[in-house]
Amino acid sequence: MTLCTPNRTPNRPRVQRPHSPPGRTGRFRPAGVDVSASLAVFLIALPLSLGIALATGAPLQAGLVAAAVGGLVAGRFGGSPLQVSGPAAGLTVVTAELIQRYGWRTTCAITALAGLAQLALAALKVARSALAVSPAIVHGMLAGIGVTIALAQLHIVLGGTPQSSAVANVLGLPAQLADARPAALAISALTVVVLLGWPHLPGRAGRAARKAPAALVAVAGATALAVGAGLTVPRVDLPSWSSHALPGLPEGPVLGIAAGVLTITLVTSVQSLLSAVAVDKLVAARPDRGRGVPRSDLDRELAGQGMANVVSGALGGLPVAGVAVRSVANVSAGAVSRASTMLHGLWIVLAALLLVPAIDLIPLAALAALVMVVGIQMVSITRIRTVTRHREAVVYAVTLTGVVLVGILEGVALGIAVAVAVAMHRLARTRITREEREGHQSVRVRGQLTFLAVPRLSRVLHQIPPGSEVTVELDGSFMDHAAYETLNDWRAGHLAHGGTVQLTGPAGGRIAGAPADRAAGPEPGADAGAGASPGASPHACCRPWTPWHNHQCAEPPAPPAPESFEEPVAEPSAPLPTAHQLVHGIGKFQRNTAPLVRDELARLAREGQTPAQLFLTCSDSRLVTSMITSSGPGDLFTVRNVGNLVPLPGEESGDDSVAAAIEYAVDVLRVRSITVCGHSGCGAMQALLGAGPEDPATPLRRWLRHGRPSLERMASRRHAWARISGRLPADAVEQLSITNVVQQLEHLRAYESVARRLADGSLTLHGMYFHVGEAQAYLLSDADEVRGYDDVFDSVPPAVLAARAS
Repeated sequence: MTLCTPNRTPNRPRVQRPHSPPGRTGRFRPAGVDVSASLAVFLIALPLSLGIALATGAPLQAGLVAAAVGGLVAGRFGGSPLQVSGPAAGLTVVTAELIQRYGWRTTCAITALAGLAQLALAALKVARSALAVSPAIVHGMLAGIGVTIALAQLHIVLGGTPQSSAVANVLGLPAQLADARPAALAISALTVVVLLGWPHLPGRAGRAARKAPAALVAVAGATALAVGAGLTVPRVDLPSWSSHALPGLPEGPVLGIAAGVLTITLVTSVQSLLSAVAVDKLVAARPDRGRGVPRSDLDRELAGQGMANVVSGALGGLPVAGVAVRSVANVSAGAVSRASTMLHGLWIVLAALLLVPAIDLIPLAALAALVMVVGIQMVSITRIRTVTRHREAVVYAVTLTGVVLVGILEGVALGIAVAVAVAMHRLARTRITREEREGHQSVRVRGQLTFLAVPRLSRVLHQIPPGSEVTVELDGSFMDHAAYETLNDWRAGHLAHGGTVQLTGPAGGRIAGAPADRAAGPEPGADAGAGASPGASPHACCRPWTPWHNHQCAEPPAPPAPESFEEPVAEPSAPLPTAHQLVHGIGKFQRNTAPLVRDELARLAREGQTPAQLFLTCSDSRLVTSMITSSGPGDLFTVRNVGNLVPLPGEESGDDSVAAAIEYAVDVLRVRSITVCGHSGCGAMQALLGAGPEDPATPLRRWLRHGRPSLERMASRRHAWARISGRLPADAVEQLSITNVVQQLEHLRAYESVARRLADGSLTLHGMYFHVGEAQAYLLSDADEVRGYDDVFDSVPPAVLAARAS
């Protein structure tokens, strides 16, 4: 996978991009495991490509062209090294409709134009935006396509001809069942039985037989039956390549062709990107943990798919997309580079040229049965359970129904509309209840407080008798300005009539800074369960976002009496002398904060500490760990040192402090995760970059020697520069800070206690980078696997970070 070349410092060695094309020698040396994996994928792709071409009504050779181009072009230029591309079942319905409406030559032109559109999208770097589409919509679209495919191929399985739409296929099914062809039905039945039963063969012989792909065995068995029994059934008829149809100028209404281009672009892009993400997860789950396999570069993958569609359309092939079945086979076979994908494309080319007589023996009914089973499997029960568990079954069902009845674009549009409606319903679904117990009024608000809930909130609040004791429990995470004003105005009026108001969070604890007789709601848009209104603050200068650098919110002394000889009073904004800041800060804690945390600290003192994670970060004064992770007392076991370094075991040279902290956290406290957090503008990393061999061996220099492996990693030709949300680091200091996080995670794995807990699955590792100037946190994608090639740090919303910290 080609990476952008970063700006290098003059002293930095040239970084060899690990999965870029071979060097100037031009040698192509695939590993042995890549050759065997390519053969396994080829044996699956050959019958599937023919079956998908048959299902679309395109020339059968078009499936072979698309499979070859997907392997050679997308495999070479794509950003997911182990993903296999080719004709996809998910594109069958779209392509069939375009062929029926505009003809084959125009469909090829539409495919090439869709490839150009994908290249434009890749240039805009919008690949990750496709992942924002709700999974329920994507799975519903694929399920709808699968249903449509299965209904159409069922007619061929029965010996007939499919109709033009799913509805027509359903209506014509009774007549087709009455006129079923026994020969075609027998071949199809054998194909389905072998296809479904082959992966479940028992015994040692069964395990050996299962190494052969089920699709190849099923089609080969059906072909042997047809030839051996002399059955008269339609068979594959590959015409001469000299008569192969190439694309022509698009003919038809401009809007219709544009809609076709948009549909092909949408389906191929989303399917390919989702498949690439799934491939990364499969690679990480392999026994070798994906060592040496770079993660997918989604923008590059989108560009590779665009190139493949341009070439496939120009050569008269079907649309190309990343496909799950062949990709899973490639990963399971142990492939380690893009060579396996490219070789599979080469085998397709050789088969199309040399195995035409054998291919012509395959019955069309066998290919139809194969594609029908693939279509049925696209309606995944596991995915249905997942969307149901996330309360998105309605979105899934509407998308599926829309795709089957009216088309893919229309079905996806309906799914998006329903998903938006569901989200709005959840946002507006606020339950407000009132209870009275022994004269005490209790109001409970469940859900988000927005302007849509203001009428109900106001009605309930004004039913409360004046002068009563009231507790308002806010069990939500958001309050907009309209709800805040309504609650605050009612509170002021209720207090004026002699009543009391107490605001509590979902656990019943009083909201910080809101005394019972003078409570106030949180700021609009703030956390309803944790914040407090400005009015609750003891001093007017104390606001949630008051700059805290040397900030002291002390009440100014009272003005001196007239004719007094006291010294002038300093302005409130003037900083207190350094000698008094510590004492004043402690006094402020005792007055304002201690009463709020005393109960929690008393519980921790009784029960002992049980932190969830070990947080290892730099000593930099700008890193406030509790603020970054939204954590409180007892949540983090924090270790800070210059440069957030983890010395390798045995290299501490008398300083065992970090090793002792790791052993205590992992073996005694039994933390569930360890996070290594670096940051921007790290002075330790600057010192590492500027260190020279003649520098004196000061304590700081001796400590920083533990960071030299990070320098070596950054300069290594085996490691690419890390990325931050798709961009390269701004300079060498930022690159070293990020590389250092990855390197220290590897050092952690060298500790016996850490390795043992990682092996039994009770401990996870996380890499984190905090950009001080942007106040933005980044998490290392799949930090449990330090790959060492293309480490990607993704930005994470603060709410997600808070959830992970808790």
